[in-house]
Amino acid sequence: MNHIKVIFTLTPNITEASEILIAHLGDIGYESFVISNSGFEAYIPEKDFNKTLLNDLSTPFSEVKIEYSYEVIPEQNWNKTWEENFFEPITIGNDVIIRGSFHDKVENIKHDIVINPKMAFGTGHHETTGLMIKYILELNLRNKRILDMGCGTGILGILCSKLGAGSITGIDIEEWAYNNSIENCKLNSVNNMTIIHGDASDIEKKTYDIVLANINRNILLNDISKYSKALNSNGILILSGFYQTDLDIVSNEAKKHGLLFVCSKIDNKWVASSYRKEK
Repeated sequence: MNHIKVIFTLTPNITEASEILIAHLGDIGYESFVISNSGFEAYIPEKDFNKTLLNDLSTPFSEVKIEYSYEVIPEQNWNKTWEENFFEPITIGNDVIIRGSFHDKVENIKHDIVINPKMAFGTGHHETTGLMIKYILELNLRNKRILDMGCGTGILGILCSKLGAGSITGIDIEEWAYNNSIENCKLNSVNNMTIIHGDASDIEKKTYDIVLANINRNILLNDISKYSKALNSNGILILSGFYQTDLDIVSNEAKKHGLLFVCSKIDNKWVASSYRKEK
């Protein structure tokens, strides 16, 4: 699948203005953002691109001039671009490393995750991925049934497998993610993770001990009710993909469906939060 890269230039480049625009773009389907000195880049599947919506974007900062240009990014270019940009492996303490198959193995790391992404997304660089990983490392996953919604490259599910989870289901609406998660499971010798090309409707009448969902605010708000129904009693839901300013909105929606707020983690204004299902 092709993607559209939209290059936003803000004059003057006020950080708060960029954050507001990024939040709006996330609500209309943009999947990934790269900050630059003059603004930021935003990526969206070509099928979801709507130029008219871009013309309606604004911020409360009247002095900020917003300009943009865009280009089509063919799917087949991502692997080459990823390597040419000299992507560095990501380490989280001494527990986890996420690296490409072209990187050398690092010694004295508990959990070595190897991925060959088919897109520039899901490589583990985003703050929300790190927050989710930190939550996962705190849990006892032994023999647990895990659901990874919006699994992307499969990083979170693969880590759960390495931590002793009984079974993992990964679901993603994007075909590239479905295929790539399968490939990455094989790279990591993970044989207890089932990958589904679909959405939250695929979890009806299924139950899990832990549900992970690192997506975006609007999808989370729409699907929290489904996550709650799929959770066993005392099950845990961990959400990310939204800003700290949206935490109350997400938590209030979770409460409506019997999910009690436990705690949150914050990194660069991005947040991950955990909830427990009432008995």
